[in-house]
Amino acid sequence: MPKKDRDTPLTQEALIKEVCRRIRVARSYWDAHNNAACRHERDRALQLYNTLTKEQKDQIPQVLRVWLRYRSEKYFGAHRTPPQRKKSKN
Repeated sequence: MPKKDRDTPLTQEALIKEVCRRIRVARSYWDAHNNAACRHERDRALQLYNTLTKEQKDQIPQVLRVWLRYRSEKYFGAHRTPPQRKKSKN
């Protein structure tokens, strides 16, 4: 998204498309075993997803909703150990 467009609120249709895009990006990071990037994109997608109404959530493909919920609960839930910072090599 261009920098100037980040400040303007998204319309309903654009918001739904952005949520779907972020979930797909998170899935691609997951498939590539890039867990830190996946966690970051999933958090962004979840943040936007939680702003949607029930009718808007129903417009998101079920496959994406299931993936977001499954990954959120199983792999990134509160019961999991948070990611550790990598120690620098000295």
